[in-house]
Amino acid sequence: MQADSSNRLPASNQAGAIIAMALALAVGVGAWIYRAKTQALRVEAREQAQKLLAADRASASTPRASLADSGTAAEDQAITGLSQFMDVWTSKLTFATAATGAGMLMTLLIGVGWWRRAWVSQVLQRQQEWDNQVQKLQEAHQEVKRHRAARERLELELRAAQYEIETRVQERTDELKRAYAVLERELNERRQAEKNLAHQRQELVRSKDVLELHVQARAQELQMLQRRYEHILNSAGEGIYGLDLHGKTTFVNPAAAKLTGWKVEELVGKSECEIFSRGEGSEASASNTQLLSRGSDHRQDLTFHRKDGTTFPVEYVRTPIMENQKMVGAVVVFKDITERKRAEETLARKAAELARSNAELEQFAYVASHDLQEPLRKIQAFGDRLKAKVDAAKLEDGRDYLERMQSAAARMQNLISDLLTFSRVISSSQPFVPVDLNVVTLEVLNDLEVRIERSNAQIEVEPLPTIDADPLQMRQLLQNLISNSLKFQPPNASPVVSIRAQILPRPFSCVKNPTPDDEVCELTVQDNGIGFDEKYLDKVFAVFQRLHGRNEYEGTGVGLAVCRRIADRHGGTITAKSKPGEGATFIVTLPTRQPSGENPT
Repeated sequence: MQADSSNRLPASNQAGAIIAMALALAVGVGAWIYRAKTQALRVEAREQAQKLLAADRASASTPRASLADSGTAAEDQAITGLSQFMDVWTSKLTFATAATGAGMLMTLLIGVGWWRRAWVSQVLQRQQEWDNQVQKLQEAHQEVKRHRAARERLELELRAAQYEIETRVQERTDELKRAYAVLERELNERRQAEKNLAHQRQELVRSKDVLELHVQARAQELQMLQRRYEHILNSAGEGIYGLDLHGKTTFVNPAAAKLTGWKVEELVGKSECEIFSRGEGSEASASNTQLLSRGSDHRQDLTFHRKDGTTFPVEYVRTPIMENQKMVGAVVVFKDITERKRAEETLARKAAELARSNAELEQFAYVASHDLQEPLRKIQAFGDRLKAKVDAAKLEDGRDYLERMQSAAARMQNLISDLLTFSRVISSSQPFVPVDLNVVTLEVLNDLEVRIERSNAQIEVEPLPTIDADPLQMRQLLQNLISNSLKFQPPNASPVVSIRAQILPRPFSCVKNPTPDDEVCELTVQDNGIGFDEKYLDKVFAVFQRLHGRNEYEGTGVGLAVCRRIADRHGGTITAKSKPGEGATFIVTLPTRQPSGENPT
């Protein structure tokens, strides 16, 4: 197709060139004619002008009227001639222009016809080429469709692959973000740890010198302690010596050497049996040797021999020395208990005497309850009879004497009764049982009901615990304390008595979770009575001791002594707090649980 186009292009160029040449020729001819006629017209006009000028000159000598007429005739002749020349020139120019236009038209028609045939031929050729191109384009279109379908498939696959890739990338991105967060957190923790480590390193560096100073100071303290312990060991009154695993002494303090009569150098390296157990022919020495060879962590009494052969009793304690849960030796502490043995013998004699005294006291109590009260009862009985006769005889002096005698007999009977009560507390051997103090207090208040109503007293009782005690003595204790609170009151006063209790740990107890065996009951009886000065506290609890006269307040002075004896028998204490005119508070401390199998008397 490019070859046909190249063949048609020269023909078209030739036709165009011929037409251009024809047009140029026609234009050139017309231009030449126009130029030639224009020049001829100019020549003619010049000649006419010259003629007119000559005529003007010739007529200069003629009269003006004839000059005017001759001038006008010349001008008309010249104009007429010029018009004729212009007509001729215009007709020639028109003919030439028409001829030129006709030639140009004919040339144009010929060129157009020839060009038309050439154009039609070119159009046919172009149409053939276009058909070929269309066929090729259709084929290309089909190919493009195939490629487009393939491209769409590829695009779908690409989208699917891209979506999958994006999903995986997103998942991977999330994983990376999480990993980055974890890594960043770990990095921050590591940085913080590094900062802490650096800070600790600085602290260690700073504390190193301080630690060295402390170590030096500690070493000096240890040396001082070692010297002090050596001084204490050497100054101790008890004998102390150490043993190795073979039973040989490794060190001995001066007290041990002094007690045994040996020198320190002589004792080191010997066994206990060689030093302290001689005369092995006797059974006591053999038993002593066996105890020494076996040893014990508990205190035991042994008999040691001195260097001179004499013996003395000792309290012997052996304690093993452990290192890494392995026994590497033992330390022995012993002391001379000769004086203690003598004191024990004295105490045993005193105990026997006390037992005899208790027996005599029991005998006295029996006598007081029978033989002494019998004459008093007879005195009171015969006194009542004499009083009746004196009343009948109307003897006032005799009546006064009898009343004094009966009053003295009644006081004597009360003293004997209180003394008998005190002796029964001392000699009582009732076992301890759980006692509900609420029940005991209620029984005591029932017994004192008439006295409480008569004195218009107010009794306040808080919840009380249950303790191990003698129920009869607990009743007697509470009755004596409440009776005292009701008795020692200002005139015309309304007594207010408060009874309460609380559970407390035993004094000096270091148990975190105390059991009932480690607890005590603090029973408090408080009143608003006359009170007393605490400097008489010991006198208040003594037997037959009174702070007031018999005419002021009744009683024998035995009640609080009985209370103290009851508290002592139960292993407790009793005390009081008071100020004159501000009432008194009696505090009784008793164990909540008595030791198993123990019943103090």
